[in-house]
Amino acid sequence: MKHAIRLVILPFVLVLVLAFLNPSYADNFANTIDIYKKSPAVQPFFKSAYGYAVFPTVGKGGLGIGGSYGKGRVYRGGKVTGETSLIKVSIGAQAGGQGFSQMIFFEDKRAYDDFTSGEFEFDAAASAVAITAGAQAKAGTEGATASASAGPATAEQAKANYRKGMAVFVHTKGGLMYEASIGGQKFKFKPKK
Repeated sequence: MKHAIRLVILPFVLVLVLAFLNPSYADNFANTIDIYKKSPAVQPFFKSAYGYAVFPTVGKGGLGIGGSYGKGRVYRGGKVTGETSLIKVSIGAQAGGQGFSQMIFFEDKRAYDDFTSGEFEFDAAASAVAITAGAQAKAGTEGATASASAGPATAEQAKANYRKGMAVFVHTKGGLMYEASIGGQKFKFKPKK
């Protein structure tokens, strides 16, 4: 029983450690946005999106049972409209730990309102476009997958499109994880006061 509890707790401890590796919180958002602005695959979304959510660091860890956690901000018109958090618990073929950043672009007011309604969850078919080597995002029952070049400013990037009004990009920061889906990610939103 103690061994089973350790296997459940270990991934979550790893996730929390990865999520808070860089203590300069405010700078993380600006630096993360700058990384994504350098990617040719992402640039058009900055020009046309109604808004976006930025997660400078999402920590993911697991060994059979896993989890992800990250804190972010939601923007509309270049201004912060609130804070958001991401959590995901998963069971299945996964092992290791990983840190990555994530951006979600909202195509229009409807998609923005869906995300900021308080609680939102990606369905199993949700997928992301990775903007660095070694990162590949895939999800769910429909088998949607995406991958990209060796870096945000080199080679040809994977083509990205909105799906249900949202486009998701990830940028690997470190670690190794056999499991990279975003389907099932749950988000909570708290408006800025």
